[in-house]
Amino acid sequence: MTDQTTPPATAAPASPAPDPVSGAGSTPAPASGAAQRGMPEKRVAITRAARTVFGREGFTRTSVDAIAAEAGVSKRTIYNHFADKEQLFQSVVLEGATAVAATQARIADRHLRKIVDLRTDLVDFGLERVDSLTTFAEHWALVRTIEAEALHIRPALLEAWQEAGPRETHRVLTHWMTEFAERGLLVVPDPAEAARMLNLLTFLAVAQPTFYGALPMPTERIAEVVGNGVTAFLAVYGAER
Repeated sequence: MTDQTTPPATAAPASPAPDPVSGAGSTPAPASGAAQRGMPEKRVAITRAARTVFGREGFTRTSVDAIAAEAGVSKRTIYNHFADKEQLFQSVVLEGATAVAATQARIADRHLRKIVDLRTDLVDFGLERVDSLTTFAEHWALVRTIEAEALHIRPALLEAWQEAGPRETHRVLTHWMTEFAERGLLVVPDPAEAARMLNLLTFLAVAQPTFYGALPMPTERIAEVVGNGVTAFLAVYGAER
């Protein structure tokens, strides 16, 4: 499975991605002042509907008609904001990936900036990261769609998603691994590999068996999985191992 935080080889997107919030790169039709004033609200309705329908039906099966019906707008209104279905999908995927990455960065800062007990703080960090599977349930439904239909999605779109979400989170984790090594809390020959390992043993150890939250894991089991993952991580990288 493709995960939300483990990056493949980096490369620039083959073509520039539209801004996930403003939709830059689309070619909206001219509109009157009254119509323009109504656009932000309609755009929010469209993207909300798109997240729901893409997450439920997948990319290939979803039609613009279905999104329009879910949003309560006309098909023409959607095309006033987005060039096509693919651009709409890219917009909601990048918006979600950016939000998840930013949230996980804040979680890391909250738990890892001031270490009191390394194991406890890493466990608490891991558990709060896992909570994002519920907090951002609609985004993780899109991740399931990406994994299931990767062969039907343009590589440039996949690349843009990886850069906005998985790789950004990996960069944040790598920063903290470097920080811990400098503070003598861990012995880390390769911070990027340590970041990948922590992610694999904690977040992905819950995310992948549950299909990114689709099949919830009992709270007690999540605590056990994350705790065991941190123990294994410290057995490899702990300064006092």
